[in-house]
This record gives sequence, structure tokens and C-alpha cells, in this order.
Amino acid sequence: MAAPSSIRKCVIPTAGLGTRFLPATKAVPKEMLPIVDAPTLQYIIEEAVAAGIPDVILVNGRGKVCIEDHFDVAFELETVSAARGKEQDLNLLQSISRMANIVSIRQKRPLGLGHAVLCSQIVVGNAPFAVMLGDDVIDAEEPAIGQLAAAYQKYGKGIIALMEVPDDSTHLYGIAVGKKVDDRTYQLTGLVEKPKAGTAPSNLAVIGRYVLPPSIYGHLERQTPGVGGEIQLTDALAQLKSSEGLMGYIFKGERYDAGERVGYLKANLDFAMKRPELSGPLLEWIRQRVPHWEKR
Repeated sequence: MAAPSSIRKCVIPTAGLGTRFLPATKAVPKEMLPIVDAPTLQYIIEEAVAAGIPDVILVNGRGKVCIEDHFDVAFELETVSAARGKEQDLNLLQSISRMANIVSIRQKRPLGLGHAVLCSQIVVGNAPFAVMLGDDVIDAEEPAIGQLAAAYQKYGKGIIALMEVPDDSTHLYGIAVGKKVDDRTYQLTGLVEKPKAGTAPSNLAVIGRYVLPPSIYGHLERQTPGVGGEIQLTDALAQLKSSEGLMGYIFKGERYDAGERVGYLKANLDFAMKRPELSGPLLEWIRQRVPHWEKR
């Protein structure tokens, strides 16, 4: 069991429509699309739990009741598994329902990531908290959100996850710039949302992990709609940077963008290759297929 974290609550926005994965997401929430055999969201929650964060707040939307059901007790499945002596299945089902203390609240209108985080205030209260985006799956020996929680405790300021990206990819990300404090930590001086190609002030991309003080809620409450008419978390972070300071941390681990198709497929392959019962047959099949793929 992970050591208790200084951060006790984690907010995960799950109200998005997932249009990049249509038609699959017409009836299945994008957070429930499986990586091998577990929903993408389960990997995110497992990361929080592994970091010692026991309370998870899902900011949910209409048509996504199955997310809550997945982390609830599945009485029928558990009863059948027990009756048939399928102890392994029973243990798996029970481990999911016991994984974390999960609270679900509604984001009643799609007003942006900042608004989704603001919706969590009634549950989080006056305490620092984590935010984890379900599109970013991070495979790391030390949970990425735990790395940020430790840095927050050390510096006492809001902190966001950073990742170095190639210069020709900076236009795809929010980009941070700042003064280096140690090997992995920066005191941030600026945030730029998806700069035009060739204009980025650095190659430090903002990734979907944050540890924030409760004062961020005040900035979100005062925030006027930004890009797309939505309440942008980036705008509130810029205000937080000016009023209290904001840190950035280059996390250790492998990040997969599960919110786009190639990144999602990469995650499936890499996580499958970590499973001994899958890696051998899958690798052999890939070796057989590569010559056929290369001819296309």
C-alpha cells in the first residue's frame, strides 16, 4: 500500500464528448475505452491510489453513468463468480470497487476544463488537491501525480507536470517557460496555449497532471470565458502564477496521449507487451505482419 500523500483528493474531469473517437464514443464514454482489458480511466485512478491519494472526484456529464457503475460493487457478477469458484475474477471485481473513495458530481453544461475543475469545489473544500486528465496515461515506477505531490509539499506552490517535446511539436501543446530551480523543477514565468509553429518560448509542454492550492477556485470563479467561449484552466493558472507563484515539474515516466488514436494504440501495444501471457503471441504476430505492412 502506498504511503499517505500530503494530497488527499484528486479531481478527474470526465464530462467530455470524446468526438475524436467517434463512432465508438457515440454510446461508450471515451474514458471507458479499454487499454488491453481495463478502461483508460481505471489506469488514471490506479495512479492516484498508488500515490496515496484516497479520494477521487469525477466531474461527470450526461450519459456517463457506466463510469460510476464500473467502480461500484457488481453484485450479480460477484455472486456468479463466487458460485462458480472463479476466485480470481471475484478478487478482480472486488479490487475495483474497493479501489478508492469515489464521488461523482455533474458538470451540467460543457463550459470547459476550468469550469469542470470549479465544479469540484463543493467536494474538495479548502485544501490542496490534484487534477488528473484522463487523456494522459503515464507509466512510471513512481506515480507521476505522486511526484508532483512531493514537489508541492517541498515548494508550497501550485505545480504542473511538464514534458520536453521536439521543437516541431510545440504548437500541439500548452508551453511553459520559467527559471530552472533544480534538475526537474522550474519557477514558471509564462504559459502559452498552443503557440504558432516556430514561436514557442521553450519546448516544455504542459501535461495533464496538476497539484493546486484551493485558491485556484477564486481565480476560476472570476475567470471570463476564453478560447472557444469556455472557462480555461490555463487562464486561471496564469493568474495563480502572478499572485502566488507557479511551479513546473518534468515528471519521470512514459506518457501516452490516449485522447488521440495513434497514442491510444501505442498505449495498448506497450501495456500488452508488459503482460507475459500476451507479449509472446503478440510479438510473434507483429513479426509476421511487419513485412506485409511495409509493402503497403
